[in-house]
Amino acid sequence: MIRTVDVLVVGAGPAGLAAAARLAAAGAGRVEVLEREDAAGGVPRHCVRPGFGADARGRALDGPAYTRRAVRAALRAGALVRTGVSATGWAGPLTLDVTAPTGLERIRAGAVVLATGARERPRSARLVPGTRPAGVLTTGELQRTVARFGPHGESVGRRAVVVGGDPVARGAVRTLRAAGVEVAAVVTELPSATVSFERVPVLTGTVVTELLGRGRLTGAAVRGGDGRTAVLRCDTVVFTGDWIPDHELVRARGLPLAPGTRGPVTDPGFRTAEPGVFAVGNLLRGVEPAPVAAAEGRAVADPVLERLGGRPWPAAGVPVTAVGPLRWVTPGLAGPEAAPLLVRPERRLVRPVLTVAQNGVPLRRERLSGTLVPWRSVRLGARWTSGVDLAAGPVTVDAQE
Repeated sequence: MIRTVDVLVVGAGPAGLAAAARLAAAGAGRVEVLEREDAAGGVPRHCVRPGFGADARGRALDGPAYTRRAVRAALRAGALVRTGVSATGWAGPLTLDVTAPTGLERIRAGAVVLATGARERPRSARLVPGTRPAGVLTTGELQRTVARFGPHGESVGRRAVVVGGDPVARGAVRTLRAAGVEVAAVVTELPSATVSFERVPVLTGTVVTELLGRGRLTGAAVRGGDGRTAVLRCDTVVFTGDWIPDHELVRARGLPLAPGTRGPVTDPGFRTAEPGVFAVGNLLRGVEPAPVAAAEGRAVADPVLERLGGRPWPAAGVPVTAVGPLRWVTPGLAGPEAAPLLVRPERRLVRPVLTVAQNGVPLRRERLSGTLVPWRSVRLGARWTSGVDLAAGPVTVDAQE
């Protein structure tokens, strides 16, 4: 079956739902959202904790409540949200092959918004050796298991080790405890604990070297920074953090990837190198909070409407790259309009001096008053990119302590 829509949004997480709601409300025509999971909402629908804003009465929202509100907004605006539907590949410019419960489809669109989000690297991608026993999870798998089977430790295990040292690891510890699972230790490569783990032993400067057990996990072998080794007895290991964009469709279309984020390179209007294809949310760089992804979904509406209105696709902008102790910066291209930058460091930086330069000439240089940490981004206002010469060389963002 071949169909045509005005806007096709791939991914029904915070960014995709926000984009669909804004576009449908703005009169973009037929706006269709595809979600391969059996329910819309993305990661937040498994996060049963506050931190997702508040409702109209000022009551804090947890992940499921936030998801329900986002889905309602998209549907009320007139967007069609389809679940259990996967975009499997490209059949041409702005045309996607889709597998749905009703069969195979080919969908043509006036514009495509990729909002496929990010995922945690599993044990195999982290190259942790050992057999393949049951009981090895990522944070997302842990949350889905608890959401499906309820807060019963038997569904997860009885004694767990959490790998990671950021707030995502802390969330995994709380989920395990709520499910009645004892947390034996938190293992992190970081030299010091960065967040509180509520009386759980934290092994810093330590790596997991092997997983033990066959039918079921029986332990995790670890090595400290001093070379000493030990075995932590456990029947569950949860690998947290280490996010990577879900960029399969991006790679299949041959779109350029940013070296720091492994997400598609975009300009300040979330335009990719393919005319008519946009990318928003955590597809761009791995994990950011849901409100950040949703804000990008809303912001992409205007460039999409311009595309539908016939505005020519702009030429590629000037490359923007992170150097020094900075892990990545987005967007990866600077355009004619000044736009904010989102920057994340590779390590902890105390009151660093940030510099945005072009051809070695500083455009702006400023000392930040706070501390940058590897699990949180900092937003640099549009003034940081004012003065970029589109006819000159690349722009770099650097930091010095």
